[in-house]
Order: sequence, then structure tokens, then C-alpha cells
Amino acid sequence: MDIKSLLDQPHKLPSVPAVTQKLIASFSDEDVAFKQIAEQISADPALTAKLLRLANSAYFHLSRTIGTVEDALHMLGFVMVRNLVLGNGMAAAFRNTKGMDLQQFWRYNLYAAGAARWIAGKVGENADLVFTVGLMSGIGQLQMHVVLPQEVLTLDREMHVLDAGRAALETERLGFHNVDVAAELAKIWNFPDPIVAAMRSVVDPLNAKEYSDAAACVHMGSWAGRCAIQQTSPDEMQSSFPVTVAGRLGMGWDRITEEMPPLAEMCAGLEEMLT
Repeated sequence: MDIKSLLDQPHKLPSVPAVTQKLIASFSDEDVAFKQIAEQISADPALTAKLLRLANSAYFHLSRTIGTVEDALHMLGFVMVRNLVLGNGMAAAFRNTKGMDLQQFWRYNLYAAGAARWIAGKVGENADLVFTVGLMSGIGQLQMHVVLPQEVLTLDREMHVLDAGRAALETERLGFHNVDVAAELAKIWNFPDPIVAAMRSVVDPLNAKEYSDAAACVHMGSWAGRCAIQQTSPDEMQSSFPVTVAGRLGMGWDRITEEMPPLAEMCAGLEEMLT
């Protein structure tokens, strides 16, 4: 099966919640109003409850209680709320995916996105766009488990879904890899072209048709997220460090390991939005 056939099955495409669809559309609407987005989120009681719990969590050390979605938008920032709601929508769309540890998978995606966002801030890249790319770039793995369960199960037995060599193995056996699928899904869902283009380059940013700092940041973030989830030893971390990509970004090993906060600390409280 080629990638077109994989996605040309409407009955097997995930059903994205309406509020998530509206937030995707907001990427191209520079005049979108806080009040409009707040009303859309507030229409979903479960989503509202999650967002307010997050806004009032100890992580943010607020001196007052946040009681409305509009207040949460102002406190957390529109783009961050949008990203977290998008993640929540994707988690809901793939809630019944078989054959994967979904809690681990979403924690990895959040760690990768958080690390990528931190790196983007250090190199002057659009940190919010990078966070979106990082959060979305793993969803192709879920779609492949839904549509190609037997083929992917064989790969799972050979190599864990989070291993660094997984994309290369998928390309060898299937002719495409999970991030290719994620980019195609993002295109189907009308994500902006810069996000889709960056996703296409994440696996090998230095050999992409057009180099993207955003893709390089997510590549680095994926390495950091993988190391955190798999509890990689310091020696293994250093041996797997993406030296050439880091060099292109001007982010050496010492700077990453000495300055980047622990990902569990950096992403504390955010994981609830993806469960």
C-alpha cells in the first residue's frame, strides 16, 4: 500500500472534534477573536474542565483562580491554548488505537514538542509554530496502526515506535514513514503550508529539498523527548546526539544538556490535556 492509498479511505480517517477543526481554521485567520475561540471551547464541558484545571494548577503559581475559558486564554496565551486543544482533539480522534501505549506515546509527543519549542526560542525561530509541528508530527504513527495493523505489528516486534531508526525501517518496508503520513494528514485537515512543509522535513532536515530551522528544532526535540521517555543513559544520549543538525542550529551538546530544563518539569501539568 502506498501513502495515497493509506489515506484515501475516508471511513478510516480519524474524526476530528468540531472545536479542533475550528481551531485549525484559525491558523489562517489573523483577526480571530479571543471571545470567539473561548465560546467554541466553552461549548465542550469536558475540554473546558481540563483547560481550567490546567490554568489553576500549581505549575503556573497564580495568585487568583481562573474561572473562565476567556481568562485562561489571556493567562496561557491564545496560541498555547490552541496547541493544547489541538493535541486534545488528536488524542480523542485516536483514542481507540490498538497496539500502542498511548499514554507513553502522547507524553513523548509533548516532551518532543516542549523541547523543540525551548530550542526554537534559543535560536530565534517561531517557537509556537515549532511546538505545533512537534506535537503533530507523531500522529502518522497512530494512523498507520489503525489502517495497517498487521504490517505495523511486525515492525513493532522488530523495533519500538520511538526508536531513532524507526522511520528508516518503515521507509525500507513500506516505502514511506510515519512522519510522511502525519504531514499528509495535516494537509488534509488544512493546516497552513509552513507547518506541513516543516513536518515533511523533520526526519532528515539537512537533506530536505528546502532546509527548515523549524524542522531541525523538532528533530532535536524528538531526540530529547525520546531520551527522556526511554530514560537513556548520559553516554547513550551523547552517542545518539544529532551533532550535524545541532551544529546547523548553533546548539551544541554542552548547551543542550546544561541549559535545557528537565522535560518532565518543563511540561508539567500539560499532559492532562492529551489524556
